[in-house]
Amino acid sequence: MTHSTVSSNAAKYLALEEQYGAHNYHPLPVVLERGEGVYLYDVDGKKYFDFLSGYSAVNQGHCHPAIIEALQKQASKLTLTSRAFHNNLLGEYEKYITNYFGYDKVLPMNTGVEGGETAIKLARRWGYNVKGIAENKAKIIFAEGNFWGRTLAAISSSTDPSSFKGFGPYMPGFGLVPYNDLVALEEALKDKEVAAFMVEPIQGEAGVVIPDDGYLKAVRDLCDKYNVLFIADEIQTGLARTGKMLACDHENVKPDILILGKALSGGTLPISAVLANNEIMMQILPGEHGSTYGGNPLACAVAIKSLEVLKSEKMAENAEKMGERLRAGLANLHSPFITTIRGKGLLNAIVIKHENPDASWDLCLHLKDLGLLAKPTHGDKIRFAPPLIITEKQIDEAIAIIGAGLKLLS
Repeated sequence: MTHSTVSSNAAKYLALEEQYGAHNYHPLPVVLERGEGVYLYDVDGKKYFDFLSGYSAVNQGHCHPAIIEALQKQASKLTLTSRAFHNNLLGEYEKYITNYFGYDKVLPMNTGVEGGETAIKLARRWGYNVKGIAENKAKIIFAEGNFWGRTLAAISSSTDPSSFKGFGPYMPGFGLVPYNDLVALEEALKDKEVAAFMVEPIQGEAGVVIPDDGYLKAVRDLCDKYNVLFIADEIQTGLARTGKMLACDHENVKPDILILGKALSGGTLPISAVLANNEIMMQILPGEHGSTYGGNPLACAVAIKSLEVLKSEKMAENAEKMGERLRAGLANLHSPFITTIRGKGLLNAIVIKHENPDASWDLCLHLKDLGLLAKPTHGDKIRFAPPLIITEKQIDEAIAIIGAGLKLLS
């Protein structure tokens, strides 16, 4: 395995984490202290392209000036009231985001996994109250290879042993079908106890797995046919990342429940949202679900500004163009180690084939040393997902770095 150089300055920070932090992550050995636009800077002042974007939480670029201004302005006035009282920004935010995406209601939460849990609770309650499923019998179907978090419910739907092994017993009422398999999905939806199918339009953590054209439209049709809710987990794919505001927009499909997170805050604090129409959202009554921080005024101010800049700066359009340029540039490298290049917009991945099983990790270490940060997922895959403000010149510079890194593998 390749060993990357770490300065004595950086080593101090790594030692602190090693001694005092839980060992539940395996990060690249780089210690960052500043971000601006598409760049990150480490504690020694070295500059890097950010090709992970906080798992697509930093779509608008690091420390976007308009988002930071909104954050600072609101932080000096009022940050939290809890939902025991009203605040002057919640209704404004709720109106803005529901109009933005075309839904009746929003339920504001904090983390992406809270959004997923909220969607499932809504679907179960709808299943009992509207579809007429017998109490405690509602089922939710998921796609194999899904990832939506680390809670007990999320890992209960996982097919990845590193997520679920050793954490049982698991949540009942969950079923699985292969991703991108409409025959299997239809068979599962025939069960009258199924309340919802929850799916990522593109599977991010699985390695940017893109379904066949028409898959989402067919999912929508099957859910309509069998009176099942279509839940779209757009936490990683949404908010302009794939070249459209939502990945579902590529097929002009509208889910019954839409889950958003990550870039809803431009990478400044945890903000998630679950959107649905009244028939679904109004099944949850006061006191039956919520969160201390959900809908806090600081989050409301930040989310409005984060959504505004996505549109005003045409980030979806740039993601579409720059994604095409990135994939074409990667193909032009003609590397014998890249077997697959796939993606939509600026959510992309390469699959590495090499006699060394640690080649993907080693490549990311080489890229780090050359000034670009990326991280492997599921062994042989590396995600390339820079902030959506990236320029043609920056894309070309990054491709040159990736090419140089690949040559160091041989």
